[in-house]
Amino acid sequence: MSDSPLFSERLNRRAFLGASALGAASVALSACTTTEVVTPPPPVAAPPPDTAFGDTATMYAARTDEGYQLPAIPVAKLDPKFVRQIVADPTGEKPGTIVVDVSEHFLYLVRDGGKAIRYGVSLGKAGFGWTGSAVVQARKKWPVWTPPPEMIQRRPELAKFKDGMPPGPQSPLGARALYLFRDGKDTMYRLHGTPEWDSIGKNASSGCVRFMNQDIIDLYSRVNGPAPVFVRPNLSAAGKIMAVASRTAEPIDAGVPKDAEFLK
Repeated sequence: MSDSPLFSERLNRRAFLGASALGAASVALSACTTTEVVTPPPPVAAPPPDTAFGDTATMYAARTDEGYQLPAIPVAKLDPKFVRQIVADPTGEKPGTIVVDVSEHFLYLVRDGGKAIRYGVSLGKAGFGWTGSAVVQARKKWPVWTPPPEMIQRRPELAKFKDGMPPGPQSPLGARALYLFRDGKDTMYRLHGTPEWDSIGKNASSGCVRFMNQDIIDLYSRVNGPAPVFVRPNLSAAGKIMAVASRTAEPIDAGVPKDAEFLK
């Protein structure tokens, strides 16, 4: 009989097995959808570092340059903010432009991509500061330094160098000089090296812009053509307007050496 106890037992058993199979399939499907492993994308490689920049000790290590021995800069005594470094460009100028921020004792060489190389510098002491614009028109490795007549008049002990002081690590112009011109004429102002590394960040020069020798060597290598230079009291909009032509500094050098490289 269709409603016999044996038939009912078989029917109930089949229903149970069917339901069990359906449940197992659902569990299996659920397991596949919840335990799938998604492979993450490979990490984006960091951009290669600037090959001119290593660690601070390497940048300012002792070296032999053009036959001259440059001593190491004691980096432990440097204020880290005056160490050469790449920063976001705060000047808004075109790549290749040089901007000096007098208020912070920084010089910026503007690069592509909204970046700039920032150098710590020493600037003119009281009465010898200046702001304005110029162009790097010539450059020289290990230049001869010739004090101008007004400097000799103020400091007679320099008369022995009226015909020029030979280049070397103790020269006031240091390892490199970039000669600043305006309207095609030598301003007698310079971007130059100095053996007095501890003057960086201070007002200590006769109006020019001093670098640690290792830094002026780096800047020199990057300025291969005429480069505009703006010396500003600060980097504000007002500072830009103020830096039109305020030239009160005493020149540091009497002229451009005959063997200097003129930039075109």
